Amino acid sequence: MPSPRDFFLATRPWSFSMSVLSVALGTAVAAADGPIAWGWLLLTLVGAVLIHAAGNVLNDHFDSTNGVDQPDSPTAQYRPHPILGGLLSPRALLIEGLVLLGLATAIGLTLAYFRSAHVLWLALAGLGLTLAYTAKPLVLKYRALGEVAVFLIWGPLMVEGAYAVQRDALSLDSLVVSIPFGALVALVLLANNLRDIDHDARTGIRTLGTTLGREQGLRLFRALMLSAYAYTGVAVVFGVLSPWVLAVFLSLPMAFELLGRLRAEMPAMADAMTAKLDTVFGVLFLGGIFAAQIVPWP
Repeated sequence: MPSPRDFFLATRPWSFSMSVLSVALGTAVAAADGPIAWGWLLLTLVGAVLIHAAGNVLNDHFDSTNGVDQPDSPTAQYRPHPILGGLLSPRALLIEGLVLLGLATAIGLTLAYFRSAHVLWLALAGLGLTLAYTAKPLVLKYRALGEVAVFLIWGPLMVEGAYAVQRDALSLDSLVVSIPFGALVALVLLANNLRDIDHDARTGIRTLGTTLGREQGLRLFRALMLSAYAYTGVAVVFGVLSPWVLAVFLSLPMAFELLGRLRAEMPAMADAMTAKLDTVFGVLFLGGIFAAQIVPWP
């Protein structure tokens, strides 16, 4: 019998920092326009984590049943895979994913009814992308569109959704903030796909990695990563963001170190290393937004 721990590990809880930061960024922007409803913020965080968990669980289920995840898959070598590791059956994993999806949907409907109708279409878009990521017939991940889906979910959709919960409106400022962070979250998947090029090619799926190849894929990775920093700098120059957010440049040495590691030899933990950079960037970005509200730039 699977244990609660098995079901918990299947959600990949170590990845939830990305969802927490997306919600925190949208809420930080909202804090500049009025007081924060902390109870609704907590419910928003729970909903974001649940949809993230559901996506992780369903991704493992469909990757396995579609024949993509196999015993020799790089993914199964560095983290516990619920099916390949014998923790859960495909049916149990599917049920877990649907339950998590149902709970996230219930929270989304609650937020839409009591806080903002904007949440409804934002949540529906996120739900659709989560299902279409590896579920047939769209299987976005297998059509080199996974990075686009990830960018939209953890960038504009979550950040704008968190803002809408607080202010019952959409915000150009929160959209601006969502772009660089969403792009770095998408790079976590790109790093994963670049690492898995040989395996994915054997299974016949098309990702950005298999489409571009390692060299071109690394060039795209580098361009998108540096663009996140350049975008932030340009937004500050034009007065869209406060100079306090330039704190994100403190993570630039980590970004260059990561690029060097990926170019020298694609590590098994390439996606986890990229996620670490994404987290540091997000925390610095968040700190800059709050600093601008506490101590306006001279």
